[in-house]
Amino acid sequence: MARYRGPRFRLQRRLNVRLPGLTTKRKDKNLKTPGQHGQDPSRVRKSAYRIRLEEKQKLRFNYSVNEKQLFRYVKEARRIKGSTGFIILQFLEMRLDTIVYRLNLAPTIIAARQLVSHGHIVVNKQQVTIASFQCRPGDIIEVREKESSKQLVEKSLSQDR
Repeated sequence: MARYRGPRFRLQRRLNVRLPGLTTKRKDKNLKTPGQHGQDPSRVRKSAYRIRLEEKQKLRFNYSVNEKQLFRYVKEARRIKGSTGFIILQFLEMRLDTIVYRLNLAPTIIAARQLVSHGHIVVNKQQVTIASFQCRPGDIIEVREKESSKQLVEKSLSQDR
């Protein structure tokens, strides 16, 4: 799988934004971009292409989606009537890993993805192990009855974000 596995906090410094679904670390006082000679982001002139690219990268890294998946969501959103950007966000927010994160069952989207892939989450009384599973309104999302699954979720719920 081609998911980003590198230093996640470094991405936040590079993009100059805190992505809450990516990591639980707070933004530090170092406002320079990563690297030995990091620049102050406010002094860098950005072209229109770079702005669009950074926004796309924020979506990719925050939702832990690879390029091919995001392209598929864009293609599907263009077919549907309405605002393409809004529809893409709807698709990303309807993913099972994102919903598990939004329900505070995991501290990050990456941790929610792991909960789903390890089989701790049940959708409509069926065990689902696919993080990109598209949920629909009215779906019932539960934690598996197994004791270890419940302990993992309780641990996450007790932590403050």
